[in-house]
This record gives sequence, structure tokens and C-alpha cells, in this order.
Amino acid sequence: MFKVILVTGASTGIGFESVLLLAKEGHKVYATMRDTSKAGKLESEAAKRAIEINILNLDVQDEKSIASCVNTIFEKEGRLDILVNNAGAGFIRTMEQATMEEIQQVMDVNFYGVIRCTKAVLPIMRNQQSGHIINISSVGGLVGQPVNEIYCAAKFALEGLTESIATYMKPYFGINVSLVEPGGVITEFGNSLTRYFEETGGIKDDDYKPLIQTYMDYRATFTDEVKERVFQKPAQIAEVILKCINDPEPKLRYLSSDGAASFTKLKSGLDPDGEGIKAQVRKGILNK
Repeated sequence: MFKVILVTGASTGIGFESVLLLAKEGHKVYATMRDTSKAGKLESEAAKRAIEINILNLDVQDEKSIASCVNTIFEKEGRLDILVNNAGAGFIRTMEQATMEEIQQVMDVNFYGVIRCTKAVLPIMRNQQSGHIINISSVGGLVGQPVNEIYCAAKFALEGLTESIATYMKPYFGINVSLVEPGGVITEFGNSLTRYFEETGGIKDDDYKPLIQTYMDYRATFTDEVKERVFQKPAQIAEVILKCINDPEPKLRYLSSDGAASFTKLKSGLDPDGEGIKAQVRKGILNK
């Protein structure tokens, strides 16, 4: 049976490819984005593949926008089976260098945006006693990285939130909760954050200059050839999302590749899918 699926941040990258793959699999997919004027490429690709998608406006930073979108879907479908919280934003700069406005923006998109969308769909999913919330995290949600500390902090928060609600959503409300954790992915995401870094002053002549220079030199080693060889493509992450959806017993964590698993092994090696810690917490606190 097809599922009704809402995907945020669908104009590019992982969201874009996930919408196309899930629609191809026969699901009723609602591709959402903050600016629907950017939907042309997605619409064109869907037409080329002869698949049906539905495009709606949704700004993860705007509760009214989210509520309107979710209500529209529910009025049309009478249910909502899956929420894929994919919308996100990266950030390069140290905590001290970043303005509080920049820090709040990164947290708002990557963390509070997920909370807003999840809160909007939970009444529907609780009422139907079924559903699946899939949060797109990152290896940066498990391993802190220099010059990425604000982004990592947002993803660490997302991991903690997801791990916590996963302990009770299934036994009490029939709702599965999962994390998909990619490593390096070839998307516009990386180009966008580099552009923002350059537009906001690039490498500044301050005490952090040697650190930032070393980090940017490291990033420069990821040529197109290296990315093709080492990084994953958005379509591969979409396949992981589909695997998560099709799993008869969805896991808490889905590391997207062997490389992602290797990078996080010191954190995740004993319990890579998160099911061990989830069971331990449930048994210890909820006796479930």
C-alpha cells in the first residue's frame, strides 16, 4: 500500500532525489520547499520519469507555513504516514567568530525547524496510531569537528531529541522514529556554505587565521575527482531513506555508508543502529 509522505527541503540534493525515488516507488509524495519558484527542475525531472509529485510551500522557520502545509495534506489524504525532516543549512566559522544571529539561524533551521515540523504532524500520527518520522542528521551529529562546531551542535541536538522521543513514540503511539546519518555528500549544500563563508569575509586576519587556513586547505583537497570517488551522491542517500521506510522494524540509526560508519566508529561502534541504547532506556525507565 502506498504511503503519504512529506519531505522538507526538496528543491535540491537529498530531498530532491528522495522525492523522485519515493514517488517512483508508488508513494504519494509531497515535496515541500521554502521557495516554490525553485520547483521547476524537480517538476521537469518528475515529468521526464513519468512520475507524479505534489509541490507545496513549507518554510521550516515559519509555524503558520508548516501548519498550512500539513493541514492541506491531511484534508486531501486523510492521513500522513511519513515525515522526512531533510531541510538543513551548513555553517563554517568558529563559535567565537560567529555572530549570535548566525548561530541562532543555524540552530533554527537544523534543530528548531525539525521540532516545528514534527510537532505539526504528531497529532495526526498519534490519532492514527501509526507513522514514521525520519530525521536527516549527519556524521557531524555524532563527531564534533573543528570550524563546524555550530552545525555539529545543531545536529548533536537533533540526535539527542530523536534518540529520546524514539524511546516512547513506538510503544505508546505506534510511531517509528529514525535518523539517517550521511557522511560527505555531493550536493549544492557544500557550495552554498563555502559561498556564504566567502561573502562574510572569508579567512580573516585574526588569531584564528592559521586554524581557518588549515581547515580551508583541507576542504580544498576535495576536488571533483576526489568527491566522485569518496563522497556519496544524493540519490544514494535517498536509497538509505527508502531502506529505512521499507524496514519492517525501523532502526533508530542508519549510517549511510561504510565510510560514515568508520568515521563514527568510536562513538557508534558498539551500537551502530541505536537499537541497543533504545532498548536499554525503554527497559530501565518505561519497563517496555
